[in-house]
Amino acid sequence: MKFKSPPVNSLSLEFLTEFSIGLEKLENNRACRGVIITSAVPKIFSSGLDITEMCGKSVEHYGEFWRAVQEMWLRLYGSNMVTVAAVNGSSPAGGCLIALSCDYRIMAENPKFSIGLNEAQLGIVAPFWFKDTFVNVVGHRIAERSLQLGSLHPAPEAQRLGLVDELVPEEKLMEKAAAVMAQWLALPDHARQLTKTMMRKAVLDRLVAHREEDIKNFITFVSKESIQKSLRMYMEMLKKRKS
Repeated sequence: MKFKSPPVNSLSLEFLTEFSIGLEKLENNRACRGVIITSAVPKIFSSGLDITEMCGKSVEHYGEFWRAVQEMWLRLYGSNMVTVAAVNGSSPAGGCLIALSCDYRIMAENPKFSIGLNEAQLGIVAPFWFKDTFVNVVGHRIAERSLQLGSLHPAPEAQRLGLVDELVPEEKLMEKAAAVMAQWLALPDHARQLTKTMMRKAVLDRLVAHREEDIKNFITFVSKESIQKSLRMYMEMLKKRKS
């Protein structure tokens, strides 16, 4: 599955909806046992949540958008398929969440590419289920420091921290992803799936149990004038960078 939403594969409401539908179709296809997720846009895996979906919109829109973010994560993190992220570019915030939600992460060996949950830099707090996913991958201490600082880790550092499993040269990325997929698919599906469910169920159940509360919290938070101001400033900064 290749992300293709130029310029930076922002996770808009439309993108998230298409992604969730795509995952559901693959999940329902008995012939499909695994999916490799990568980007068709050079130098970027995904820039994360689309800021324009969170700025100057209605309360109803914020709710619809956040439900789509939740749905994407529940589908990907809870997928029965083998999921391999072939991270072929930078992957901040929501892009990092997608990679973290996969079973295995391979990143292109390029020190210019970085990955991390950098929400704190934008004045936003990563929700508890982002945090839980991160902790499950890198451990509590690394996650705590990285989340508070809103750190973006260059590829070599990301591997050292365990945020990605392997680094390979860019031209070998898909070949390696296919080899990893073959290794995982060599196992009986039921044993792997039950083990995955056992490892991830508590984190998934926590969001399912608090889903409406999480949406309300997001709406309250993002509707604050101070947050809207931060987002507007960030968008202005991006516009200046482009020009």
